[in-house]
Amino acid sequence: MKAISLFSGAGGLDVGFQKAGADIIWANDFDKDACETYKANIGNHIRCGDIDHLKPNLYQVADDIDLIFGGPPCQGFSVAGKMDSNDPRSKHIWTFAEIVKEINPKAFVMENVKALGKLKKWEPLRNELLETFRNAGYIVNFIILNSSEFNVPQARERVFFIGFKDNSKIVPDLMKMIEPYKVKSQTVREALSVLDKAGTGNNKNTAKAKITITPNPIMRKSPYAGMLFNGLGRPVKIDGFCATLPATMGGNKTPIIDEEVLYNGKDNWIESYHKSIMDGGEPLPYQVAPKRLRRLTVQEAIVIQSFPIDYQFMGSQSSIFKQIGNAVPCNLGYAVASMLLDSLNNEKIETLVNQPVQFRLVG
Repeated sequence: MKAISLFSGAGGLDVGFQKAGADIIWANDFDKDACETYKANIGNHIRCGDIDHLKPNLYQVADDIDLIFGGPPCQGFSVAGKMDSNDPRSKHIWTFAEIVKEINPKAFVMENVKALGKLKKWEPLRNELLETFRNAGYIVNFIILNSSEFNVPQARERVFFIGFKDNSKIVPDLMKMIEPYKVKSQTVREALSVLDKAGTGNNKNTAKAKITITPNPIMRKSPYAGMLFNGLGRPVKIDGFCATLPATMGGNKTPIIDEEVLYNGKDNWIESYHKSIMDGGEPLPYQVAPKRLRRLTVQEAIVIQSFPIDYQFMGSQSSIFKQIGNAVPCNLGYAVASMLLDSLNNEKIETLVNQPVQFRLVG
């Protein structure tokens, strides 16, 4: 099926859609390094620049398109960002909707941060967006998916707005449709077993940011939340799933690994330290953390985001971390794409039984 990719970044969604069988004929992103990464791994069909300037070129080549997919910039909607619908980057959800209306594909997928699909603050905007798609002739719904249920060792939640060309007044049952495509992930330990020890072999690109202990920790029930260290880098749960990888990795926001746990099966220093404070002990004074603690490497972030291990990222290390953090996990993209393409090929779309036209959270 012929597809167009918008706001493509380094190609996380595109890897998944290609694997599912989509033929991507045109893609776009504004980030030059991300475009070079895309070219090196997926193809030269990506156009680098402002989508508003490139729409005339897109419309010239967009003939008989089956799918449009992409993830418009999310900083304006993210709880980690400005939470401002007037953020210039927020307008691109409407750019996406405009392009869908103009090209009129059989189906579309628009990915974004969980907050856009969950927060009461964004409910009026959600309803307006969904109504815009419905008025363009699509049955549409949205669903929040956790990457760890789709073969990604990361508890990363994202919202997907999914529409199918159909003028009937029904609502797709996305939860029922996606269920067969769930694949529980490996743990971080299992996933990282394909890599050599940090700093060696296929795992050389280490992050150098120092790790220091904060004398004023913010405590949470879990040692993998709160703040035990200065900066926003959180510990990685090695025998579970990693928290969301941020686009701000590279400095003191890069997640933290306990090497003695990962490589030698030793007791977990972070969990022990967290327990000692929760039991009434005094936090340590400001000091450099034990040497066994280090930052996540570039290659480890690539694997945790479920990119192919040999995926070639272009640009500086900070740019590469940003591209990885901004990406949709490839395996999550593959699950969504497989569900979408199978539905179109089988011409069967599950719907919410006896439901009037309404828009509600289904995940």
